[in-house]
Amino acid sequence: MQRLQPRPRWAPMNDLAAAPRPERQRKPDWIRVKAPTSEGFAKTRALMRSKNLVTVCEEAACPNIGECWTKKHATVMILGDVCTRACRFCNVKTGMPRKVDPLEPQHVAEAAAQMGLEHIVITSVDRDDLPDGGASQFVKVIEEIRKANPTTTIEILTPDFRNKHEAAVEAIVAARPDVYNHNLETVPRLYPNIRPGARYYASLRLLETVKRLDPTIFTKSGIMLGLGEQRLEVHQVMDDMRSADIDFLTMGQYLQPTPRHAKVEEFVTPAAFQAYGAIGRAKGFLQVASSPLTRSSYHAGEDFAEMKAAREAKLAKGAK
Repeated sequence: MQRLQPRPRWAPMNDLAAAPRPERQRKPDWIRVKAPTSEGFAKTRALMRSKNLVTVCEEAACPNIGECWTKKHATVMILGDVCTRACRFCNVKTGMPRKVDPLEPQHVAEAAAQMGLEHIVITSVDRDDLPDGGASQFVKVIEEIRKANPTTTIEILTPDFRNKHEAAVEAIVAARPDVYNHNLETVPRLYPNIRPGARYYASLRLLETVKRLDPTIFTKSGIMLGLGEQRLEVHQVMDDMRSADIDFLTMGQYLQPTPRHAKVEEFVTPAAFQAYGAIGRAKGFLQVASSPLTRSSYHAGEDFAEMKAAREAKLAKGAK
């Protein structure tokens, strides 16, 4: 009878060297950006550090960080840098978050004042560990910004407040942000794989609730392309958004943060993004941003001004 050889406790070095490495996807020319090196970028980063603030620009590895921070535009991520979800597209850390910082609302308002922001975007990690999902912190941030910077317009990008969205949305809408953004992220078919902790129709209902409570607040949502979605599925998402009376649609290219995340199935061409954008405008959105580098808060201030003007023009036309 042949004796089995004991397995070595450690794999030989040559076995490790021979282990296959994940294939690195080469980005097309239209998606590449230069590394940030400007003085404005350094100043924005220093300010965020001095106020102990987290930005989604860094945590989500946004490709536009160099351009935005040079212009002193930053999207602040409240409620810490650890998320209770583990979406397969997102680069934010997953785990048990720390306690909510009571000074965070004041620090956000101070940073907005020092940067002289006309428009600010506030987002957060998912905080399923909190009774209200973190909604009260959004309210406090909005109130502090209003006190310190009354002319600054406020855009929020919230999580879905799973199983508690009615009360959470009511509290936030009462604080009256100018724009309420919540991203659908992808088509319904891909949710189990890409966004397993969320529900597509629950996110739609959240945005419907905002409009029902206060029709004057602009609503906004976005999806990523390149995850394996089909063209007609994207069109259906647009129709669902319009049924929920969403004002602003954003579409951008998904980029794989690490080999552990969902891979890019397709690099969608700029021409295809333009075509999607034209369809979105034809479906009645007040504003559509559609390009490979589009992100939820990219050019948010300029887009808000255009969306506001589009609504005023539409109302004036209807009054005639």
